[in-house]
Amino acid sequence: MDRERVPRQRHPATGPGPVAPALRFSVLGPVRAWRGEEPLPTGSPQQRALLAALLLREGRTATASELIDALWGEEPPSQALAALRTYASRLRKVLGAEVLVSEAGGYAVRVSSDRLDLSVAESLRTEAEKARTAGDLSHARALINRALGTWEGEPLANLPGPFAETQRTRLEEWRLQLLESRLDMDLDEGAHAETVAELTALTAAHPLRERLRELLMLALYRSGRQAEALAVYADTRRLLAEELGVDPRPGLKELQQRILQADPGLAQSGTRAATPPPAAVRPAQLPATVPDFTGREHLVAELGEVLSAADGKVMAVSALAGIGGVGKTTLAVHVAHAARASFPDGQLYVDLQGAGSRPADPETVLGSFLRALGTPESAVPDSLEERAALYRSSLDTRRVLVLLDNAKDAAQVRPLLPGAEGCAALITGRVRMVDLAGAHLVDLDVMSPEEALQLFTRIVGAERVASEREAALDVVSACGFLPLAIRIAASRLASRRTWTVSVLAAKLGDERRRLDELQAGDLAVKATFELGYGQLEPAQARAFRLLGLADGADMSLAAAAALLDLPAEDAEDLLEALVDTSLLESAAPGRYRFHDLVRLYARACAERDEHPPGERAAATSRLLDFYLASARRVYEIDRPGDRLVDSLEPTRHPGLAFTERPAAQDWLYAEAIPLLACVRQSTGSGTLRRAIDLMWAAVDLAESGANAREYEAAATSLVEAARACADSRSEGRASIVLGNAHLLMGRFDQADEEGLRALRLSEAAGDGLTECWAANMVGAIAFYQNRFEVAEGYFQRAYEGFHARGDGPGAASALCNVSRTHLGTGRAASAVRLAQQGTDMYDSMGHSLKGANGRYALGMALSASGRHREAAERFTEALDVFRSSRQRLWEGMTLLRLAELDLAVRKPAQAATHADAALTVLRGIGGEWRRGNVLTVLGRALNQIGQSGRAQVCWREALAIYEELGSDEAEDVRGLLAPVAVA
Repeated sequence: MDRERVPRQRHPATGPGPVAPALRFSVLGPVRAWRGEEPLPTGSPQQRALLAALLLREGRTATASELIDALWGEEPPSQALAALRTYASRLRKVLGAEVLVSEAGGYAVRVSSDRLDLSVAESLRTEAEKARTAGDLSHARALINRALGTWEGEPLANLPGPFAETQRTRLEEWRLQLLESRLDMDLDEGAHAETVAELTALTAAHPLRERLRELLMLALYRSGRQAEALAVYADTRRLLAEELGVDPRPGLKELQQRILQADPGLAQSGTRAATPPPAAVRPAQLPATVPDFTGREHLVAELGEVLSAADGKVMAVSALAGIGGVGKTTLAVHVAHAARASFPDGQLYVDLQGAGSRPADPETVLGSFLRALGTPESAVPDSLEERAALYRSSLDTRRVLVLLDNAKDAAQVRPLLPGAEGCAALITGRVRMVDLAGAHLVDLDVMSPEEALQLFTRIVGAERVASEREAALDVVSACGFLPLAIRIAASRLASRRTWTVSVLAAKLGDERRRLDELQAGDLAVKATFELGYGQLEPAQARAFRLLGLADGADMSLAAAAALLDLPAEDAEDLLEALVDTSLLESAAPGRYRFHDLVRLYARACAERDEHPPGERAAATSRLLDFYLASARRVYEIDRPGDRLVDSLEPTRHPGLAFTERPAAQDWLYAEAIPLLACVRQSTGSGTLRRAIDLMWAAVDLAESGANAREYEAAATSLVEAARACADSRSEGRASIVLGNAHLLMGRFDQADEEGLRALRLSEAAGDGLTECWAANMVGAIAFYQNRFEVAEGYFQRAYEGFHARGDGPGAASALCNVSRTHLGTGRAASAVRLAQQGTDMYDSMGHSLKGANGRYALGMALSASGRHREAAERFTEALDVFRSSRQRLWEGMTLLRLAELDLAVRKPAQAATHADAALTVLRGIGGEWRRGNVLTVLGRALNQIGQSGRAQVCWREALAIYEELGSDEAEDVRGLLAPVAVA
């Protein structure tokens, strides 16, 4: 693509001239002037036109005749020269004689280039070109965005004269060139899905601009929307033929052919030869290699040779197997670092947690790998198969080493293998992967005595070992020559200068603590960890045992303090001591985690050593209390006045205190994974009710979409546990939690089943709050299924129940829902009244988040009543709250409503932008039914802006969704497609 430029020659000023240091001007919008922060009067439109003509000459003198032509063209007034002199005199009084100068029968404005917004934008464009040429794409994008930010509307706004009109056209063309350059860089950086909405709006505003159409096709294709991309070409060809009688330019035709052929090159950035490709994302994820790596020379050479064979002809796979602690990871990391030069495009690493009870999900790992390779979050597919395919495509033509550490089995590994020539995978695991086709298998045994002693010496120090060589041999022998055991023992000795090697050897003299043969399995691992555990102080040992009881991937300091029943300061001292002994890892400041094998060992210690035995259950109960109490605080600060908090199970722990809503939300989302793990761990009779209430208090985790799958899995386990223990109250509340998860994902039949069950159970148990929320939920499901009268009955029942309990937020929610049913049955006026009443109730309680839901309902009612401006205001207010609250589901739905409103007021281009944005936000959340709704609206908008081919693609996809779900909306979409079929 030709580089964008302002099509004019630039000339330096004839002399340096005086500079007004505090004066600045703008022409990329209304023509204005400031001295410091004070705006200056620039006079009438003709006077401003004179100022603009002088500013755009960049210090060069303009003759009087040139300026008259600029202001009035070929038919100037009879007093044009006198008027020109008057304008110049008035401007000189405002700007100063040193700024507006008279010379050679003309005028000039002398200011430094950084005092005019256009010059600033040109300078930023120049710097962006340099950054892009140097390969710094991110910086180049930022500079172009800054340049675009200097525009404040139409350039030279409201100025008369032919010169102003010509310059407006030129500057607008330049702005579009800058936009195209920035969008091109967006695509090169992988922001395909995010760019579609903006390009859709731009192509609607500039339908004949082929470069924008080309970028839109590429963005759609890279977002997995191939049919839409091809439809854009068809729309473009038709439009050009109808409007101009020409065919698309060759570049656009070539792109269409490449899309039809699924050209792999299109999946990569920098596909146009005229634009230098940006530097590819080069992951470097290998953990640090240990400086004291010892021995294994023949294995290092063997594995290095296998990896070096991946020379563009094959994809090498090596799998190391052995018991825990034998040094698989250390060897693999060392070999990987040694081979880095052979893999210049990067190295990926993941701990697959295969030795734990919950191995890493390949789908999750692929998502992490794709992001590390430069794929934006919004472009990561949902399914395992799609992620694996995109992962292999991303590695095509690259030379990348993938280290898959601690694998469970071959089934876990297969989706993570690159599959591309020149790439290699190095795998570690406790099982021998004989079913991994083509893999080079290595069985890793313990160290030889010489290697073990060498490792011990490097850690402890040669001086201490030299004088006690026999004792050192006794130590490594007692460690079974297992590297991890040797490292732990040596590290403990190195940190205790008063100990001798003989002291340590004596501590390890008990044969019951020695390692068995490889067949001994976990006992060997436990004996190894016993070396470190046996040296702990009593308080440290207790902390080690109890921390191992929690299922979460990691734990915050506050959660650990609650579990240990200690002040945070004391807990931190213990945790840091455990980090020093390598029995615990510091995942991040204030967060800690176990290696999975150490966690298993810690639990075994708890079962063996923790007395009384009830302390184990008490510890996990304290952790549950901490999460429930803290989540209650988050719920309270998000939903003031909501009576749900009054009916939650009591806790002994007070929980964390939050003074500001953002901090409360930050905590909830940071703790999402360990919190939900705690829920799944708390399905026993003594903790079940609290676990269910925790899910209720943490409902934002489901509504945000960020943790919807994990939330649903935890809800399912709670329902199963509640049914097993025949607790009506627990089962009713658990059914509400699971039903809500189904509802948010658009699975209305399952949601209805759980909601009706919750209604029956809550009535039987006398749980009035659950009964109210169950009625509200069942009503919502009926509403979505267009059973408006049924829905209204349930909503009314919910309102009466909430009102009787004094639950203001619940009553407001029910009122807003009743408003939706009135809307569905054509009672728009009463719908507005009810939604306004519900919103006012929310506002009176300071309920910003639920108030946004009220504004959403009110916007719907106002829109149906034809009060479009007010509806847009309510939707925009709601959107701001949903975004700041990270409620992606409601953010996406509000964008959809704005798109519908745009269509109602005949703004289809803006509707397409909002609908495309909704499609991006709702990716992976909200369910297929909601996606079908967005696609239907997007198709309507595209059809109205002349992109009928792409509209048909959207409608066909929506129809397929509705038909699979058996939704009534299918008939409406068939009606949209019918005229096309007839034609």
